[in-house]
Amino acid sequence: MKQRILLAEDEPNIVESLRFLLERAGFDLAVENNGHEALSAALDGSFDLLILDVMLPGIDGYEILRQLRADQRVHDLPVLMLTAKGQREDRERAMDGGVDVFMTKPFANAEIVSAVRELAQRTKP
Repeated sequence: MKQRILLAEDEPNIVESLRFLLERAGFDLAVENNGHEALSAALDGSFDLLILDVMLPGIDGYEILRQLRADQRVHDLPVLMLTAKGQREDRERAMDGGVDVFMTKPFANAEIVSAVRELAQRTKP
């Protein structure tokens, strides 16, 4: 069974690129482009990994991360934060919030696929 990844991203070009890369790498990808919908989908517990943008409509990625880490049902869900906000403060805020991997846009294709594979191994049955 393919591992399921939730992508919380509102930029269509990034969604298209990641969909191509990750589906080719053998993952099943679901996409939410709104913070509230992404949080709701992540809380249902059916995903093995979350790729999370910081700047989303509705609620931002930091708040989504905070709520996930506070919820016992999904507090261990691996989260890769992928954002254009690459300042030291952004990285520290994400790390303090419990993110597993922090990557900035633009990203190297091989780097993101490698990070996703590594994180997905954590939830493999």
